[in-house]
Amino acid sequence: MIDRRALLAGLAAVPFASAGKAQRPADHQLALEALRARLGPGGRLGVAALTGRGSILFDPDSRYAMASTFKLALAGCMLAGAEHRLWAMADELPFGEADLLDHAPVVRANLARGRLSIETLCAAVVEVSDNSAANLLLRRIGGPAALTAFVRRCGDPVTRLDRYEVALNSNLPGDPRDTTSPRAMVRLMWSLLFGSALTPASRARLLGWMEGATTGLGRLRAGVPAGWRVGDKTGNGANGAANDLAFAIPPGGAAILIACYTSGGNAPTAVRDDIHASVARLVAAAAN
Repeated sequence: MIDRRALLAGLAAVPFASAGKAQRPADHQLALEALRARLGPGGRLGVAALTGRGSILFDPDSRYAMASTFKLALAGCMLAGAEHRLWAMADELPFGEADLLDHAPVVRANLARGRLSIETLCAAVVEVSDNSAANLLLRRIGGPAALTAFVRRCGDPVTRLDRYEVALNSNLPGDPRDTTSPRAMVRLMWSLLFGSALTPASRARLLGWMEGATTGLGRLRAGVPAGWRVGDKTGNGANGAANDLAFAIPPGGAAILIACYTSGGNAPTAVRDDIHASVARLVAAAAN
């Protein structure tokens, strides 16, 4: 169970009022710079982490391609819409072979049936990052612009979605489409997971889907100490986009939120995964 009082105390302690106030000691910055260097020439690393003791920020306000990390907000949007009776989570959305994308394990497995509930599709986008499920949900809400409008209502002026899967993963240099900043995303995570954007029941669903995610076992959650409650949502795109969002809750402690984005450089996937795990270890140590 989440210690609600400890969680709220930890989150309230860091309002993200300014980058200067939120900056952690120089040794954290040096460690994160060393991790960024492992990406190779032109590599970029963006981190925003919130703990009960403060925040850790590294290039927090630059734009990074979200890739599939947008699916966390998409699942939150579906839950919010159900709360406002725009649809029900049990409603089924139809699909056919034309809807299949390369990575669509849940939708592909149910092609013969030809329809799945919004609840199942939400679980699919978070737990296994099903691209076809994401497009089905996006079309249900009115497209990428509708998801951008939702995050604006959550108080996020930065994050934007402009395209469907899989075009949104292009990660072209200087392209603002389908991007966020680490600071904006960790704020949005707080709003969706522990804030007032969703009801407690919807927040519990979203946390549960993150806990059940299987695509990021070697990323942020690999650096979280054993025995902590943890969940994440990954994203991968062209030109070195390898991202992860995570929450971690130590026994009896306040929640930690981490948004970690990488782009560029020539590091292989295994190195990028290890950079994420190293970021989580740094953040967990700072939280103790």
